[in-house]
Order: sequence, then structure tokens, then C-alpha cells
Amino acid sequence: MEYKDYYKILGVSKAASQEDISKAFKKKARACHPDLNPGDSCAEANFKDLNEANEVLKDPEKRKLYDSLGPNWQAGQNFQPPPGFDNVRFHFGGQGPGGGGQQFDASAFSDFFETLFGGAQPGFGRGGGGFSRRPARGDDAQAILELTLEEAYRGGGKALSLQEQGIGPDGRPTMNTKTLQVNIPAGVRDGSKIRLSGQGNPGHSGGSPGDLYLHVRILPHAVFKLEDNNVTMELALAPWEAVLGVAVSVPTLDGQVELRIPPGTGSGKKFRLRGKGLGGAAHRGDQFVRVMIQVPAGVSGEEKTLWEKLRDVSTFAPRSVSGGGSHE
Repeated sequence: MEYKDYYKILGVSKAASQEDISKAFKKKARACHPDLNPGDSCAEANFKDLNEANEVLKDPEKRKLYDSLGPNWQAGQNFQPPPGFDNVRFHFGGQGPGGGGQQFDASAFSDFFETLFGGAQPGFGRGGGGFSRRPARGDDAQAILELTLEEAYRGGGKALSLQEQGIGPDGRPTMNTKTLQVNIPAGVRDGSKIRLSGQGNPGHSGGSPGDLYLHVRILPHAVFKLEDNNVTMELALAPWEAVLGVAVSVPTLDGQVELRIPPGTGSGKKFRLRGKGLGGAAHRGDQFVRVMIQVPAGVSGEEKTLWEKLRDVSTFAPRSVSGGGSHE
């Protein structure tokens, strides 16, 4: 929905008085009244825009709210109407060439007007010569819930602070902080949604509030890489550990475990730790440990001599040996 400049539609400045607005509306309304332009859909659309613009700018409270939001109205489209708007009735009383006032149904309001002011929409009923608001449920809201991998694995309670838009005592837009306690299911997956009933946008005229949907986003981890429900990590080994074998303590989301590396393990080989990944108890993923053999950047004279001796006595031919594989 695009922003509608009501001042431009009426052809007046933002400093125009209420009298100027009324005169401009009557003049333009006579020029494009549907009765004077039969079959002209453009004239009918312009006439509806004029009535909508006049409905806002002739009312000091609506005009004040409209001026406060301006082109950035979308940042405030979830505001509750100021006090006194709950029972507002809409009646367009401009005199047309054919006589009495022009009575509009709900279709006379644009989506922009409805979203900004909670205007004529399916939650309204006819009465008293115009439209009276019936209780209407509030819209659902969306938010991002960022979790560490450990938080997603463990689940449990987490405090979440949200910025909520509202109307201050002076009728102007204001921001309030709302803190919610969220119960995170253990093993929740990236991209999952958590529904908080009744924590969405407020309802209208006593209607129930909408729901809040939290979209789970699991943050990158310093050790583990998340792949669906599985986690992968790299384990650095010294050359002699890979050749001779070693028992190594490795981290998991559930704490440290001992992993036995068999002799002759090559770089890039993977070991599976079953049930050490993410997910609920019945659908928990696995953890994969990828071996990465590291060599020292610098060696002492004695170390160099030993490496040279190993080179001279070894029959190992690395470029004739295929690596890879995984252990479970």
C-alpha cells in the first residue's frame, strides 16, 4: 500500500486551516462528482480519495495522528487509535449536485486508510447513519527469536524484550518495551515457529489480541556447524597422534566425551557420535567429528633432526595412499 498525501489530494498546504480544507474539498468534490461524470471510473476514484482525505483532515485528532506518522506510516500501522476513536462513526456529508449527503459503504475507504486508522473494514457494522465499530480480533505479529546452539539444544525459559508501538497520553506515537517469558522446546530447529497466544497486536473495541509468532534463528557457533539436525566439528591431531592412535576428549552439546582415534587415521576422516546432535529425544541428530592433522609451523634443531631421521627410515608413500572414509 502506497502512502497517500491527503494535502496534495485536496490541493492545500499542511498549514491550511479547517476552513481552507472544507472549501477545497467542496470545490474539488463538485468538479469530479460521479453524478456529473457518469461512467467515468477515474472521476469516481478521485471522488473517493477526496472524501477519504477530507474525513482525516477535517478531524483534528485524525489529522494530528496522520501528521505524526506521515510517509513513515508503515512503522506505526499497528498503533492503537487514540482515546475517543473506539466508537467513531463515519458519515460523509458533503453536498453533491444531486442533493443530500453522500453515504459511503466500507468500500469507500482505501486499504491505507483502514490500516492507519482502523477504518471501515469487515469488523464494522452499519448504524446511526454511518458505521460503528464491532469488536475485532487484533492482527498476528511476527518477530525473530535468536538462540545460541546450546539454548536450542537445552530448551527452557528465556526472557524476550520487544519494542511495542503505541499512542502516548498526548496522542502521539510512542515506543514501549514489553518483556515476555518464552518456553523454548528442547531441540528446537532453525526456522521453527513458536506461537505465543494473545501476545500479538491488540484487538479493536474490546476484541481479543492476535498471536505472536517467533521465528527461531540459531546463531553461528564457534565450534559446531549445524547441518539440519546434525552438528559437525573439526578435531586437530598431531601427526604422531594420527599415526599411533589416541584417546581425545571432545566437546558435544551434552558435555565432554572421550573419542578413541585408531592408529593410522588420515586427515579428513569423520567419526560419528550417535544422538549427540540437535532435535527432540525421538528425532535427535548425530555429531560428526572430522579429523584435521596439524603440523608445527616451526621446529627446533633437535626436532628437525628427528623428522629427517623419520623421513629417511619411513617407507610411507603418501601420494599412493587413498584417504577419506568415516567411522561410526
